[in-house]
Amino acid sequence: MSRQALVGNVTAMLEDAGFVVSLRCAIRPKSFDVAARRGEDVLLLKILGNIDAFDASTGAEMRRLGTYLRATPMVIGLRTRDEDLKPGVTYFRHGVPVLSPDTAMDLFVEGVPPLIYAAPGGLYVNIDSEVLADAREQRDWSLGRLAQELGVSRRTVSKYEDGMDASVEVAAELDELFDAPLTAPVDVLGGAEEIRDEEGPPADPEADPDDQSIVAVMTRVGYEVHPTDRAPFKTVSEDEARTEQVLTGHSSFTEAARKRARIMSSVGEVTRTTSVYVVDEASREAVDQTAIIEEAEMADVEDRIDLRDLIQERVEEEPA
Repeated sequence: MSRQALVGNVTAMLEDAGFVVSLRCAIRPKSFDVAARRGEDVLLLKILGNIDAFDASTGAEMRRLGTYLRATPMVIGLRTRDEDLKPGVTYFRHGVPVLSPDTAMDLFVEGVPPLIYAAPGGLYVNIDSEVLADAREQRDWSLGRLAQELGVSRRTVSKYEDGMDASVEVAAELDELFDAPLTAPVDVLGGAEEIRDEEGPPADPEADPDDQSIVAVMTRVGYEVHPTDRAPFKTVSEDEARTEQVLTGHSSFTEAARKRARIMSSVGEVTRTTSVYVVDEASREAVDQTAIIEEAEMADVEDRIDLRDLIQERVEEEPA
């Protein structure tokens, strides 16, 4: 299957599942292909045939954007260079959860989250430690008795009850022994943080020198500005309360700029953010819901309210 067809299939699946899906980010370089939202769940999705093409720089950018836009970064892919991705399993690449299309279908359409995740050494599941301890005590089994039944050490059973995850084989034995589900699903929409062995978001990249004047204005009027290096926008800016985000683009007003502004508008609709594109000279007020503002006008902005009013004015004045 071609990558274009795969992106189309995943987009159609998300729309069938009730998601609002953005335009495809058909620009380079790009960290994500589409943004999608259903209720309060927001996704930034990279869609690949071979997930080995997902590199560390892209993973770092997606994790940063996920933090700023209150979204879950995720990869949907078909295979690695060695094997197809297994259904019902959550994989990881550079701290980002990875699902096969079948697993994504189960999660988003059927509402069935994956129970298994891949980690060095094999496939594992989350054991509900409290349920396990209660089940063992109801049987009046000691830690040693359960360890004997499982063929593991008493210390290992103790770790299971303290929250350590188990291999798929051990989890299956536990289910059979107690005739009850003892596993907890992987919280993919929460970023699978309970099992993801990663530190916090990577540090922001340096802003492009050409964008320093725009960064200075956004900082002056009260935003914390986060530069990007693989997104259709140059920065994500947040207010102090982190309740307002602004996507900012900056370049000459070319056809490529119009394309970026249109993508920014679509992503902004999904992520509930405002978008503005700063140009040297403008020939129109807005592109969809992305306001077009000249550099000289931007330099005169006094505060966040002034900027919000200017953006709203531009969007409203542009003919439909």
